[in-house]
Amino acid sequence: MTTNSSKNTSPTYCVTGVVRGSFVKVFQPTVNEETGKGEYSMTLLIPKADTETLTKIKAACKAAIDKHFNGKPPEGLNVPWHDGDGPKPQGGMYGEECKGHWVINTKTTQQPTVVDAQVQRILDPTAFVSGDYCRVALNAYGYSNKRKGVAVGLGNIQVVRKGEPLGNKRAAEDDFEAFADASAPVGAAGGDDPWG
Repeated sequence: MTTNSSKNTSPTYCVTGVVRGSFVKVFQPTVNEETGKGEYSMTLLIPKADTETLTKIKAACKAAIDKHFNGKPPEGLNVPWHDGDGPKPQGGMYGEECKGHWVINTKTTQQPTVVDAQVQRILDPTAFVSGDYCRVALNAYGYSNKRKGVAVGLGNIQVVRKGEPLGNKRAAEDDFEAFADASAPVGAAGGDDPWG
């Protein structure tokens, strides 16, 4: 087995353990209304039992804080991890899928490369959706704008297994049963046309 000597060794970089993806938008960019730039984004749901991943993220964030604030961080810095069992920073409560997890929002202006468990590229957007499980490369960075804090940029993604889809979209099979007479004229199944 050969090792990859080009792996990122920056102290602000880390790779998560297996996390669950939510609000997955990594194949097509969404325009940020504030900046006008296209962004790729995903929310990470990190099991609280996975203390190793959170420790790695905190270490990367500390390195980013030290770098950005020259080792003298101000009080009250915003951090990227939030308790899925508590309230959202903006108010309201997290969804049921966040219970028992740390919640981290990530984004980037560069499209991440998405690969499968065998490190083969995934190009089909339906092959990685909200609810699936993955490992994610992250790079922490400090910021000073309206607020001061540290965030984690979204890097490449390795999909490791499918999960129960998240979101409100219903399956068509839940809405319909087999239609008995596909040759029936429009309106026939419901009787008289109420709009006629």
